[in-house]
Amino acid sequence: MRAVSQDSLGGPEVLKVVEVDRPEPGISEVLVRVHAAGVNPTDWWHRATGGLLGETPVRLGWDVSGVIEAVGLGVTMFRPGDEVFGMPRLPQPAGTYAEYVTSPARHLTRKPAALSHVEAAALPVAALTAFQSLVDTAEVRPGQRVLVHAAAGGVGHLAVQIAKAHGAYVIGTARSAKHAFVYGLGADEVIDYTRVDFASAVSDVDIVIDTIGGDYGPRSLQTLRDGGIVVSLAAPAEADLASKARERGVRAGFTIVEPDHAGMRAIASLVETGRLRPEIEVVLPLEQVARAHEIGETGRTTGKIVLAVID
Repeated sequence: MRAVSQDSLGGPEVLKVVEVDRPEPGISEVLVRVHAAGVNPTDWWHRATGGLLGETPVRLGWDVSGVIEAVGLGVTMFRPGDEVFGMPRLPQPAGTYAEYVTSPARHLTRKPAALSHVEAAALPVAALTAFQSLVDTAEVRPGQRVLVHAAAGGVGHLAVQIAKAHGAYVIGTARSAKHAFVYGLGADEVIDYTRVDFASAVSDVDIVIDTIGGDYGPRSLQTLRDGGIVVSLAAPAEADLASKARERGVRAGFTIVEPDHAGMRAIASLVETGRLRPEIEVVLPLEQVARAHEIGETGRTTGKIVLAVID
């Protein structure tokens, strides 16, 4: 089967399509015929650094949408022919940039009929990141004020929709050219961070979703009301951020997305009820995976990049 691999760490040029043996599902696993695979910042971080994957060769990809080809011993929730999507194994290697991939059965759920495989493949990593940050970590409630940084980005545009679905008042940051898009997602306010200091313009926030990192965490503390929380997704929060937060009577922390069958079912439900839909920046064939990474690393995409494995 075709799969993307790399023999060394580095830029997008190290990625190549190779022929490898098709995997077989183990106990409690399924084999998925991959129709599409999403591309995420964690992918190019692992490509360049090795990250949590260790020595090369490295097989990238965690977002997947496809069709069950075979089931392993003990799997009763799926059968061959079922359409599924999900995020297998993260932070362990999954290798979804391929024609076939195995996955623990409970790392997947049924694909909503309203979505194509390309659209479904755009969701798992980014939507689970947003869902776990807002619902599980911050415990978002109706009427709360939520600030989402990079609100037009891969995680950000889904976080806006998930927060709105839970009854929050949502403020997003984005360049002015993307304001119409972010308002279209349901945001109540949008701030052009290139012209306005969000830390001065926003106040009484309950939850901040920081997808950017750097000084955004410390600056976001200024926007919180007592008891609020900054959830950092971009990198581990600086060492003294938590102590600074405690001094102000607020919270701050770094979260890593995890495989989550219940979370995926909740995301599918939001899609099915019309409250969540991914935006696709570009769809490229598997052979153009290096180009996909080049586009992603510009940091200027609206929504997600997806690799189409089956046209």
